[in-house]
Amino acid sequence: MARPKHLGLLPVALPPLLSFVLGLGAWELFVRALDVPLFLLPPPSAIAQATFAERALLAGSLLTTAQGALAGFALSLVLGTSAGVVLSLSRTIERAFYPYALFLQTVPIVAIAPLLVLWFGPGLKAVSVSAFIVSVFPIVASTLAGLRGVDPALVDLFTLYRARRIDSVLKLRLPSAIPSMTTGWKVAAGLSVIGTIVGEFVAGFAEGRAGLGITVLAAYRQLRTDLMFGAVLLAALLGLLLFGVVTAVGNLLLRRQRAHS
Repeated sequence: MARPKHLGLLPVALPPLLSFVLGLGAWELFVRALDVPLFLLPPPSAIAQATFAERALLAGSLLTTAQGALAGFALSLVLGTSAGVVLSLSRTIERAFYPYALFLQTVPIVAIAPLLVLWFGPGLKAVSVSAFIVSVFPIVASTLAGLRGVDPALVDLFTLYRARRIDSVLKLRLPSAIPSMTTGWKVAAGLSVIGTIVGEFVAGFAEGRAGLGITVLAAYRQLRTDLMFGAVLLAALLGLLLFGVVTAVGNLLLRRQRAHS
């Protein structure tokens, strides 16, 4: 007899949930037992109270950061996938342009964030470009690896039947590269939130819209460590949400690919 789905998920969800609750309890007891100052390390209860009290501010900041992260991730998804496809068409093209994609990954975003503000102005545009720069390389690399890793026998079969290059890419290489590409999407989803927060540190905000990065800086200057923890927690949850959505989309694509194979 099959167990209900919620009971099947319980053994998976219970260990991390228990460790989370025990960790919060130990944190609370440690801070209160040693009488640690609130501005150094607030207990979880104080963080929860501050987050609830400033829920309107944090909700607006979360929305602004989410817009920047989604815009940067969408841009990296489109341009990164396109770049990976183009690079896979020729070893010469790959050798000529792949180092520049790698360059975007190695340049510290904090160092070039002021330039983004000069070029795009403060606000959403500069923040989105910051998220794009941080998240594009995993998509380029995973797309290229997936397209290069197609079964040679299938490539030879398409060549034998004189398939056009565009048909080979669309009907063979891209479907076969989906597992590798989804891995890159997952990495890029988390990095897009990091790039957005770093961009907000420098780019600030425009039109009265402050993201979580600005909220963290403001809370730091006011020694509101409890509020700062709340903003950081929301940023982490945003990254987890994007990761979960990308994972669900990737699994859906994989199921459809297997159904048609």
